[in-house]
Amino acid sequence: MTAQKKAGREKQPPILFNKTQAIIGKVNKLLGGTLVTYFNNPRGSVCHDDVLAFYELLEKIGHQEKIYLFIKSSGGNGQASLRLVNLLRQYCREVVALVPLECASAATMIALGANEIHMGPMAYLTPVDTSLTHSLSPIDRDNDRVSVSLDELTQVVRLWQAQNGEARENPYQELFQHVHPLVIGAVDRAESLSIMLCKELLAYHIEDDQMQDRIAGALNAKYPSHGYPILFEEAHRIGLKVSHLSPEINSLLLELNELYSEMGQRATTDFDDTHAHGNEIINIWESTGVLVYYQQDKDWFYRTEERRWISLNDISSWRRVVRMGNKVEKSILHIA
Repeated sequence: MTAQKKAGREKQPPILFNKTQAIIGKVNKLLGGTLVTYFNNPRGSVCHDDVLAFYELLEKIGHQEKIYLFIKSSGGNGQASLRLVNLLRQYCREVVALVPLECASAATMIALGANEIHMGPMAYLTPVDTSLTHSLSPIDRDNDRVSVSLDELTQVVRLWQAQNGEARENPYQELFQHVHPLVIGAVDRAESLSIMLCKELLAYHIEDDQMQDRIAGALNAKYPSHGYPILFEEAHRIGLKVSHLSPEINSLLLELNELYSEMGQRATTDFDDTHAHGNEIINIWESTGVLVYYQQDKDWFYRTEERRWISLNDISSWRRVVRMGNKVEKSILHIA
């Protein structure tokens, strides 16, 4: 089925710009500063393209004395986190992270670059470790490359050794059937990367090297699970400068998260048993008068002989909504 035949029939995710802008305006008044929001849906992640999208937004709002950064993300690329914080620091003197909900892995790294972290009653950070999406990484059910973490690989090997005792079988022989050896080598080589990134981020506001080492060491080695929720009290114990998010601000940010979640729902159009079209907003940046988001927009074809879906006619892109006076202009943001 051609794109021309399907034109105008695909479901589109809602762009709730007016509603989100109204809430951002309320939060700005309560904070007495500038709010910037960053949201990933469950299939989105912190990535290098975010840096260019963030630059577009920061150029629109200009230099600020203090920026409040709302973060809702399950993580992604830690090196992209460092680039995002470095960029943000060039547009303001002070950063305050607002965390009402999940702020995990690479998103925790972004929060480390803030002078303060304000956490709501449901907020949590997580440990960080080295993970990467390699060109030879395993493929998930949607035919996308998955991230492989050192912690996951180590746990598999430990479990194998614990169950096999003195057996001489090499666990990597079995592991190589599912994860390419070059992927394992790349993850192992990057073992110290996470600690280095954490220290670089903390250095933006903590000069004490020992304090940097203590916090980075705790986040990388103290916890048995990569997804362990670091709540307010634990964040304070490991040395982070945290405070409680005010109930009014927390309530408004939860409303904002609800609108972003509605925007980020999958909008799938099924044409028949083997043809479909998927539209989905996965990453969102927003501040006063400007919204930048990444929308996946592609056809799907079910290849029966392989029993899997493959993507076709992919026109996914970053897109921008800007308020110019009384008008709202929409455009494609070309990021290579």
